[in-house]
Amino acid sequence: MGLEPAVGFLHDCSDYQTKQSLVYDLQEPFRWLIDVSVVEAFESGTLKLQDFYFTGDDYRYHFEVGAKQRFISLLRERSNAGVTYKGRVLKWDTIIEQKTIELGRYLTRKLATLDFVEPSPKLVRDDNSELRTRVLALTQSEARSRGIGKSTLHYLRKNAQSKRSFKTYRKVQCKLGPSCSNS
Repeated sequence: MGLEPAVGFLHDCSDYQTKQSLVYDLQEPFRWLIDVSVVEAFESGTLKLQDFYFTGDDYRYHFEVGAKQRFISLLRERSNAGVTYKGRVLKWDTIIEQKTIELGRYLTRKLATLDFVEPSPKLVRDDNSELRTRVLALTQSEARSRGIGKSTLHYLRKNAQSKRSFKTYRKVQCKLGPSCSNS
């Protein structure tokens, strides 16, 4: 992009090449991608506390190779999710590249303003407490009248009782929702 990676704005400038302060600066607006991925990894069981170990010599936790591979896969899925930006659907890694180009254009005065807010992440969870309560209160006959089969109800209840995050298909969400309660 034509920018010097060692010269940052938020992080200290470095006089040695291994520290790339600008790279650290550019990760800050997108840190949430990692944070959300970590939460999802633990909630889904992709990562468990047993995957981590403490060596004691460097005061850091490390995690097993298999766990790293599972996490990288989940992170790749999150960063490849499409998001609408300037009328186009782009992947988050493309957005980060675009924002870096915009930063370069802003610094060379080819761009009047710089916006790291858009596109904003849309973090929507299917498994909120209201849905869990609705699923657990649903009787077999109510489920049948809404078009929800026995096995679907079984797995919905199993997931709602769990502390883990879970997803429901849109059709099932509609059948559970108040707008579909009389169908």
